[in-house]
Amino acid sequence: MNLVFSTLSALVLASAVLVSGAPQADALDGKRRGEQSEAREQFMAGQVKSLREIEGRILPRMRGMQYLGPEYDADTQVYRLKFLDNGRVIFVDVDARTGAILRQAG
Repeated sequence: MNLVFSTLSALVLASAVLVSGAPQADALDGKRRGEQSEAREQFMAGQVKSLREIEGRILPRMRGMQYLGPEYDADTQVYRLKFLDNGRVIFVDVDARTGAILRQAG
């Protein structure tokens, strides 16, 4: 009986954790969609370079590092590309208008 109760308790707890994390996951997903929409709008207006072009310039410079993905800040028009290098996360901020590296940290 205790085994059944323990298993049931674990399932209830796991469900609660999953449900409580859902709004946060939805918020992050919505943020990413917003970033993509803003980047696309600014690209279509000729204000910034495409992510593909930015990645084409930056990724070859980061040889040996694992590319984790981008973030975009529409207010500052800066792409933040994230890399993993021997367990360390490296951030490369790139001016979306020019493609120039603004800073590299990590």
